[in-house]
Amino acid sequence: MGNKLKAVVVGAVLGVAGAAFAQGTPAAPKADAKAPGKAAAGKAPATAGKTEVTWWGHAAFVVKTPGGATFAIDPWLTNPKAPQGATWPEAVDAILVTHGHFDHVGETKALAQKTGAKVYGSFELVNLLGLPEAQAVGANAGGTFTVKDATIHLVEAVHSSSYQADPKAASQYAGAPLGFVIEIANGPTLYHAGDTGAFQSMALIAEQFKPGVALLPIGGHFTMDPAQAAVAAKLLKVKTVVPMHYGTFPALAGTPDALTTELKKTRAATKVLALEPGKATAL
Repeated sequence: MGNKLKAVVVGAVLGVAGAAFAQGTPAAPKADAKAPGKAAAGKAPATAGKTEVTWWGHAAFVVKTPGGATFAIDPWLTNPKAPQGATWPEAVDAILVTHGHFDHVGETKALAQKTGAKVYGSFELVNLLGLPEAQAVGANAGGTFTVKDATIHLVEAVHSSSYQADPKAASQYAGAPLGFVIEIANGPTLYHAGDTGAFQSMALIAEQFKPGVALLPIGGHFTMDPAQAAVAAKLLKVKTVVPMHYGTFPALAGTPDALTTELKKTRAATKVLALEPGKATAL
């Protein structure tokens, strides 16, 4: 996301989230903030033997596995669609960052400092984040890591990646964008595509890892729209698509209903699971 366009996007959400967004490093919510009338996101009661996925809006997710691993993916936890007033996850084992744009790095560094989690991403991006060496796991497509009962595979994505720690400085090259495949023992195999268009090698991801659930961007403009996401789902041969990266800004116009319509056109036996921000869903 270029600097000029980033400024337009950030300006669109200043009224919602406050001036901290303009720096690309939004302020963390207060530690004692809670979602009114319900359990705070990241603190929902665990479902025994199940993998739980909580969408925080945009491309941000928290995943809890049956074996006790907790992952935060692209943790822009203060995005405009995030559950209002919810507390951050209290314990995180790993933070997975697909690329360097502000709406995906989000609160990575603050969450890593709070939880001690290791951060996985491209070698260049992880080095730019200024993390302690023990928490920085820079790698690239083809890398594989094990965290408790989950195996993380880094795969390619078709996008761009730059990182801007200081809004007054130029953006820096942040390595190649990535997706993540998470194989969970006694659970599903998840694929978080990051920001990407559809690409033929998604068929190779299907062949190698056989994901059952794909978290796919559908907003368009910067990523796939619903029609392209339907093609991606067919290439991936997944049973379920969880749509993400839509509705956050006016430019991200794709909708889950449009994705359902496009999937019917491909005759793929794939269902759309549209998540509510802040609500843990068992898979």
